Amino acid sequence: MKHSHLFLVLASISFTSSLFAARPILCCDYSGDKVTILSAEGEIQWQVEAKRPQDCWQLPSGNILFAYQNGAKEMTRDKKVVWEYQAPEKVECHGCQPLTDGNVLVVECGTSRIIEVDRAGKIAKEIKLVTKDSIKLHNQFRGTRKTPDGHYLICFKGESKIVELDGEGKVLREVPVTGDPHEVVLLANKNLLITCGDGHQVVEVDPSGKTVWELKENDLPGNTLRLIAGCHRLPNGNTLFANYLGHGHLGEQAQFIEVTPDKKVVWAFEDKGLFKTINQIMALDDLGDVTKGEVRR
Repeated sequence: MKHSHLFLVLASISFTSSLFAARPILCCDYSGDKVTILSAEGEIQWQVEAKRPQDCWQLPSGNILFAYQNGAKEMTRDKKVVWEYQAPEKVECHGCQPLTDGNVLVVECGTSRIIEVDRAGKIAKEIKLVTKDSIKLHNQFRGTRKTPDGHYLICFKGESKIVELDGEGKVLREVPVTGDPHEVVLLANKNLLITCGDGHQVVEVDPSGKTVWELKENDLPGNTLRLIAGCHRLPNGNTLFANYLGHGHLGEQAQFIEVTPDKKVVWAFEDKGLFKTINQIMALDDLGDVTKGEVRR
């Protein structure tokens, strides 16, 4: 298989080679219409076509769950579809999540709702979302997560805010964001990790809304933050994020990057030949159970 390019920056961290710095990765290439597993050496181990994929998970079974423009799908490693939800016409699905009870959360732009879909493909629960009439369908929502306490965290992309709902859909709080948020992650310390899209930054805010950590557009020399989409807070405290290179930046730089809490680049990935606009990632060496919220992404 073709090797991708792995770049290791030896900042304050010492590694003997990129093999030990890099990680196996599951990623979505939005413009490339594919979902891919890469080995730590940058080799393609698994890949399927998907129209405008936006979110992806490796399940405890080893199966891959991903959201794409028209729904969500679970596939085995031999590429057999074992579960699928197809959204109504004129709907875009930009987020999904495996849940503890076996259902799958999906967020829909157009119908403006969160749904939980059972293993038979039937809607088991629906939470209506209210967004401004001026927000176009494509810009309504992005990353959406259900928390262990049954709440929902939603990126209101076009309204530049994170909204937390209780289990019945009541608004508990709103967190304003600079830019258009693409992902929100509840961390173990109850802080929120938020990627800000074309706001060109990643921020961590505490429960009061105070920013306690941030990564700005030009904080990483040689790695300008473009549209920041997916992210993963790793068990060692580092943050892995997708640097979406659409909007005029195709092929210019690394497509995803891992940084330490003190903003040192551990490694970065780029393959201009195989990938276009990577927008979502999951580090596969994080062994937490995704159905229990143990993987922070």
